[in-house]
Amino acid sequence: MSNILIIKHGSLGDIAQISGAIQDIKENHPDDKLFILTTSLYEELFLKCPYIDEVYIDQRLSRLNLFYLFKLKKMISKLGLIKIYDLQNSSRTSFYRKFLFNKIKWSSTETTLPSGTNKSDFDNDPVLERFNFQLTSANIITKHTLKPNFSWACENIDDLKKKYDLKKYILLFPFCSINLAHKKWPYYNDLILLINKNNPEFELVVAPGPYEIEESKKLNARVILKDNKALTITQLAGLMDKAQFIISNDTGPAHMAAHLGAKGVTLFGYHTTPKKVSIETNKFKAIIKDNLNELSAEEVYSNISKELSLV
Repeated sequence: MSNILIIKHGSLGDIAQISGAIQDIKENHPDDKLFILTTSLYEELFLKCPYIDEVYIDQRLSRLNLFYLFKLKKMISKLGLIKIYDLQNSSRTSFYRKFLFNKIKWSSTETTLPSGTNKSDFDNDPVLERFNFQLTSANIITKHTLKPNFSWACENIDDLKKKYDLKKYILLFPFCSINLAHKKWPYYNDLILLINKNNPEFELVVAPGPYEIEESKKLNARVILKDNKALTITQLAGLMDKAQFIISNDTGPAHMAAHLGAKGVTLFGYHTTPKKVSIETNKFKAIIKDNLNELSAEEVYSNISKELSLV
C-alpha cells in the first residue's frame, strides 16, 4: 500500500466538479491510501467522501510565513507520499510544488500542459476536459471525471422535510457573493409570482447561507434552516437531491445541483460561459443573457414552464 495526496482547497462548486476525478484516482489506486489537503470549511464534507481515507487541513497562511510553511511541509512529509494530484491548480499549489514538495511526483495543469500550449490558453478549455486531460496524462483511466457524481455528499433530510412539511418543492438560489454582483439576477420575486400563479402544486423554498439569512426574508418563499442556522453542505446537498426543480444564479450550489443529477436551470451573464465551467447536463441547463438585468421573469418562466409541467 502506498500513500497518495490530492490537493483541493475549494471552492464549493469546484469540489462538486472534481467528484468524478477523485473517484477515478481512487479506482486507479484501489490498494493505496488516499489523503486530501483542503481547508477547514470543507473538512466535514470530505470526511463523508467514500474515496478519501484521511483529511488534512491547510490554513493557507501567507507564503512569507516560513514557520507555517515548515509546519505544513513536515505534516505532509510524514505521509510518505509517492504522488500528489493537484486539483486546485493555483499559484499557491504551484508554489508548494516548486518549494515544498519538489521531490514528490506531481500531477497538475503545469506538469501536463499539451505541447505548445500555455496555461492561460489551456484554462479557457472546459474545466472537466482540463481535469480529464490532466489525469489521463498521469496514466489514470478516467470513467467518471467528465460526468461527476456528487451524490455521496447527500445527508438524509427526512427530519427537515417533516418539519417544513415539504412535498413538491422548487429550490431557489438567488444569492451570490457581494463582490460578484454581476452574477445576481434581480427578479426572483417576480418569477415566484409567476410560478405560484401557474404551478401552485409547487412550494417555493430557499436555503440561504450564513450571511444570506436576512436577505432571504425579502423573498416570497419559504426559508429552510436547521436549528435557526444555515444548512451544512451535506444537508444542502440532501435538500437539492429531493427537490423537483432548482433555479440558481451561477454559484456553488448551481454546480452542486448539476453534479447531483438534479433538474433545473442556472442563469448566466457575461462573466463566463456554461461550457467553460462544465455545468450543463441532460437535466440541468443554462439560460444566458449578457446583462442579467435585461433577463425578465417572463423569459425565464417561458424557458422552464414545460419542464415544470412534466415534473
